[in-house]
Amino acid sequence: MKSFSRRHFLRTLAAGAATAPFVNLNAFAKPTQKVLRHASFGAAGMAWSDLTQIAEHPDVRIVAICDVDLKRQKQAREKFPDAKFYQDWRELLRKEADHIDSVNVSVPDHMHAPIGMSAMRLGKHVYGQKPLAHDLREVRRMTEFAKKQRCVTQMGIQIHSDRAYRTGVKLIQSGVIGKVKEVHSWCPKSWGDPEALPDRVDPVPENLDWNLWLGVCAERPYIGESYYHPDNWRKRLDFGTGTFGDMGCHIFDPVFKALELTTPISVLSEGPAPNAWNWAIDSKIHYTFKGTKHTAGDTLTIHWYDGNSHPPKEILDLLEGDKLPGTGSIFVGTAGAMALPHWSRPQLYPDKKFGNYEFKMETTVNHWHSFVDACLRRGKTSAHFGYAGPLTEAVLLGGVATRFPQTKLLWDARRMTFDIAVANDLTARKYRKGWEVKGL
Repeated sequence: MKSFSRRHFLRTLAAGAATAPFVNLNAFAKPTQKVLRHASFGAAGMAWSDLTQIAEHPDVRIVAICDVDLKRQKQAREKFPDAKFYQDWRELLRKEADHIDSVNVSVPDHMHAPIGMSAMRLGKHVYGQKPLAHDLREVRRMTEFAKKQRCVTQMGIQIHSDRAYRTGVKLIQSGVIGKVKEVHSWCPKSWGDPEALPDRVDPVPENLDWNLWLGVCAERPYIGESYYHPDNWRKRLDFGTGTFGDMGCHIFDPVFKALELTTPISVLSEGPAPNAWNWAIDSKIHYTFKGTKHTAGDTLTIHWYDGNSHPPKEILDLLEGDKLPGTGSIFVGTAGAMALPHWSRPQLYPDKKFGNYEFKMETTVNHWHSFVDACLRRGKTSAHFGYAGPLTEAVLLGGVATRFPQTKLLWDARRMTFDIAVANDLTARKYRKGWEVKGL
């Protein structure tokens, strides 16, 4: 494998010889008679990416596809003419339960747990998009049930398997920057909205089943112009989990993996609170974790920033004039620092020490195909719910903290309770009548 120094990388980045983003570990695999029969919940957007990546595995057959929006089924119908199509996910599971082995759940956050849990209860393997679920209790129950049921699971944090993140994890665990003292993570997205709910009701498009789209959430009028569907549901409290829920599972992933973190002790938000309908923007959230063998003290602090919030100047100065990556993390160690851009090669500082430091890049593993292989008993997944569950819980704790600005919340992970009683009401929600799912 080729080694790179930081100077070499910065010189050659502009030249940018393109490489395939994923290594197909099955390209030369021998044919097998075993076929994984797969169904997709979601047909467009991220679901299209998940569906097509899984379908490219030579031992997968796409049996069924579900999307509440018939218009968004069009591309999938053309690519998978032999698949059966549904609008109602419950109907798909009912009719295809004996004909499928696995599913991907790639729909808005509020339906991750209902669909994923229902599939696991039927004994199906689940590839679930991040965040694992919308609420803390949903995440815990899915994690526990997946372990009990022995389902193959994988959360859709595909950069987890990319060589950049894998290399960053290896560097931290090798101790190249010493013990880690703190971590700063950020993302400039603004999946929030300070405005009030529009006072209007729009006609529901003929292609969309609005009742099915709402799913377990309370009934409400449809608002068009992409207020909810298909683009901006991440901004809405009931349906999405804000910038942090959307990107936190990605950005915190290599931090959790490298430092072998489990659950936070406390969380504090210094940013604005959401309003009655929407998540806030420009978050600033601080976590305290118990220290591990990779950290410098008994506790570790991780700082999160999104929107226009960003790490303080003393942290930016560690980059020695290099531009702050658009999204990523900075690990501050006792013997140096490492910047890990989102989906790009890690950088080591100071330059005087690491400018000519050579290290080998790890290989990329196809995140989707490792799920398929695990379902076919050819290996294991690395972002299974046993790992992804605690990661998602930590992320969602940040969302709860934003409801109580400037207030440190102490978290008892075993009991799933906060030291402030009113915050406990935000660990779970009540599904609307008729939409209850056993186990959640």
